[in-house]
Amino acid sequence: MANMATGAAPVARQDGPPGTQQGSNTGALVIVTILFFMWGLITSLNDVLIPHLKAVYTLTYVQAMLVQFCFFGAYAIVSLPAGVLIRRIGYQKGAVTGLLVAAGGCTLFYPAASGGYGMFLLALFVLASGITVLQVAANPYVAVLGPARTASSRLTLTQAFNSLGTTIGPAVGGVLILSAAGAAAVAGTDAAAEAASVRGPYLMLAGLLVVLAVMFLAAKLPTIVASDDDGAPVAAGGSVLAHRHLVLGAIGIFLYVGAEVSIGSFLINFIGEPQIAGLAHADAAHYVSIYWGGAMVGRFIGFAVMRVVSPGKTLAFNSVAAIVLVLIGTFAQGDIAMWAILAVGLCNSIMFPTIFSMALHGLGKHTGQGSGILCMAIVGGALVPFAQGALADSLGVQISFLLPAACYAFILYFGARYASMYSTK
Repeated sequence: MANMATGAAPVARQDGPPGTQQGSNTGALVIVTILFFMWGLITSLNDVLIPHLKAVYTLTYVQAMLVQFCFFGAYAIVSLPAGVLIRRIGYQKGAVTGLLVAAGGCTLFYPAASGGYGMFLLALFVLASGITVLQVAANPYVAVLGPARTASSRLTLTQAFNSLGTTIGPAVGGVLILSAAGAAAVAGTDAAAEAASVRGPYLMLAGLLVVLAVMFLAAKLPTIVASDDDGAPVAAGGSVLAHRHLVLGAIGIFLYVGAEVSIGSFLINFIGEPQIAGLAHADAAHYVSIYWGGAMVGRFIGFAVMRVVSPGKTLAFNSVAAIVLVLIGTFAQGDIAMWAILAVGLCNSIMFPTIFSMALHGLGKHTGQGSGILCMAIVGGALVPFAQGALADSLGVQISFLLPAACYAFILYFGARYASMYSTK
């Protein structure tokens, strides 16, 4: 597996007069941040699609979680080929390619509305393939646009705008998809008519992605080139897997993404449980925005905190808080349980960018390869919700949240183990 995505550490090269690097890097960060926003919005729409398609096609929880299985499964299949593609055509053109593929996936939602559940899953896989290419290109891009010590901080800032997208997505989807589907159900239409409520929103997304691809292609960005050595130490062996912190970081990414996505996927159904809030799907969708909004707020806070506090210590603290909140949500009832689960979003805030940058620390020429492995680990978003779906079908939705709690326990271990990885001075 390691040999499939060999790549050098990317570095930024400014082609222009001396002294212009900082301004150019700022412009590059602004443009890449827009990409983070868009894929956040698209990803969080899955939280609306799951209860919608579950109701339309009368699915079990395991069947409904095939939405996340196909979406995040693309990361496992596409990440390594995406790394090869980006080395061949460059980071900027790679991002444009990802945007166009994602736009094609959004367009497939139109025929899927009359083609059945399988067509929806195909459309989601194509859409996620484009997003995967964007992830592989953009995360290392952000990491090199500044000092290595503040890489976690920069990734946290850009992820904050990713969370802005995930905050807006469920609210928009609740209005455009769930409310429209609810009206169609009241009118007594068939399943195909209810499924058609997704066409408009996803066609609009396709148009926005094409426009963004054109803008990104025309933008003047610093050239990102490969470097055989970024000055960081590398292991004596030739394999990237010789770096234990990368291997543990990949497991951490797998479990973190799995826990975050799984909680979001079940939120609407969780809030709809009689012992929690008993809300209709369209009303519960607004609370999903609070979950993702907490991550957005936390990332802006984390951007400042991790300039003075070790990223590992911050990660460990947030993991403990997440475990406590999930356990409260699992065993309590009513508003206490609902708000405890929603507050987990705040704890999630710094986890992905912190684990990602800590796992890449010190890889030198193996940085590109390590990034591909970490992006592959995002497949946790496919498998953990699937496993929680099986628990929900057999034990109930509320008790199934013990699985995300177990995921956060490993992240606590990773943060505590590498608490002193960076010097903050």
